[in-house]
Order: sequence, then structure tokens, then C-alpha cells
Amino acid sequence: MKNIKTNIGLVGLGIIGSSIFRNINLTNYQSQGFDIDKSCMDKFNSEGLKTTSSIDELIENTSILITSLPSNQALDETIFAILSNDNSNVEAIIETSTLSLECKLRNEKKVSDHGIMMLDCPISGTGKQAEIGDIVLYASGSKELYESVLPILKAFSREAFYMGKFGNGTKVKLIANLLVSIHNVASAEAIRLGLESGLDLNKLYDVIASGAGTSKIFELRAPMMIEGDYLPATMKMDVWKKDLKLIREMVNSYDIDSPLFKLTDDLYKEAEDYELEHLDTASIYELLKKKY
Repeated sequence: MKNIKTNIGLVGLGIIGSSIFRNINLTNYQSQGFDIDKSCMDKFNSEGLKTTSSIDELIENTSILITSLPSNQALDETIFAILSNDNSNVEAIIETSTLSLECKLRNEKKVSDHGIMMLDCPISGTGKQAEIGDIVLYASGSKELYESVLPILKAFSREAFYMGKFGNGTKVKLIANLLVSIHNVASAEAIRLGLESGLDLNKLYDVIASGAGTSKIFELRAPMMIEGDYLPATMKMDVWKKDLKLIREMVNSYDIDSPLFKLTDDLYKEAEDYELEHLDTASIYELLKKKY
């Protein structure tokens, strides 16, 4: 493997990507970003952070590309842009999005055939955690590449685990998200029970958060449920639908029963009728209050 330079580009400046970009810019790495939303780039420019006018400009001036994308199609289009640009300088891709395993494997093969290395490196954590670098990465692929870019990964994460062959990171991420989906609903049920039983909800939160019944999701989302304030969203309901679909596909692919996930998944499907799409997933609490 060639000695990879440290000029970094980031494609996708959404809730997570924007935090990655800001945290990397707190280091000594040279970095620049790109998003199809021009207003998003204007905001970063006003903060003194460097963006590019096109993805071609980014990949021509970048050796390490970090992708934080909303869909399979977005990754397909990004990889196409890299491979179709004769002046691309991209040597390695750190793919942090939550996408289908098939999409990641397909695109890893494409770039590998052109001498570019890709790390499957999805993120565990909310947008709020990403702001302060309190996220965990599940890296998979070339161990040599992982060790080479580990200082970069540490610039925007709390932990970066190496999970083995390419694609294992995505498998772990989907299992983690299965737990997140259940913990979020369990937190809503707990706060609802506290409300109906007449407890002081803020006191209830403090006590539960300090004991064995807590979870990271309870600690992050129960305060939003108590306040009934789901903006700004750390994970939007409409984005979470994509993640639930991927979990469902993984469970089905191994032909196993997952009864708790199935019940949770059904609740999120019901929530689609309650205009919660752009709110944080903590708003599942509103469904429980209205229907159950």
C-alpha cells in the first residue's frame, strides 16, 4: 500500500457528516467538504471552513475521502464520480454511512479493481454525540488501511473497533441499531408509565439514569420525551425508516425470529401516520400517548 497523504475530503454534510467535518477541522489535517445542498456549504464557508464547488474538485484534491451519505444511490453516484474522473487523487475511502451490505460490497469491488482501498466504517451514535466526537466506529476491511487511518478516525470518534473482513462493520451496525430501536421504544414506555403513575418525570429520569435500568438511548432521548421537544433531531424519523428496513432485511436473510424487533418495527410503521417524519425518533413517545 502506498503511503497515504493526509489531505482529507468529506462527501455528505448532513447531521453526522457535518460533525465529522467540524471535528476533523479542529485537528492539523487539511480537509474540505462537499454536499449537494449549496446552502449547507455556504454555512460552513461562513464559519471559515473550506468546501468545494463540485465533487470533481473535491476528489481531484483529496487522497482520503470520507463518505457520510443518506442512501445506496448516493454512494453509487459518489463512486461513479471518482472512477470516471481521470484526475482523481483518491487513494482510500472511509465509508461511514448506514447502507445495505450489498451496496457496500458492490462498490468496494469497483474501487478495488481500480487500486483504491475502501474501509466499511459505519457509526454508532446520535447527531448530538457526533458533535462532541462521542461516537463509536465499526471498521472492517483491510487491517493495514485501518491502522493507517486510525489517527483520522480518532479525530472524530471515541472508539474505532476493527471488526475483520469488509462488511462486518455494517453487520455490527445493524445489530446495534436493532438494540437502539428497542431501547428507544422501551424508554418511551418507561416515561409513559411514570407520567400515568403521577411521578415527577425529571426525578424519575435522574434515578433511572443512575441505575441498572438505564441505557445510552434512555439517557439521550428520555429528556426529549419529558419535554415534548424533538427538535433539533439527532435522528429523524424518516431517516430511521431506512435503517429499520436494513435491519429487517438482515433478520430475514438469516431466517430467524426477532419478536421484540418485530413489535418495535410495527410501532415505527404506525408512527408514519402521525406527521413525525422530521422529528427525532424520541417522538415515538407521542404515538404511545395518543394510541396506547
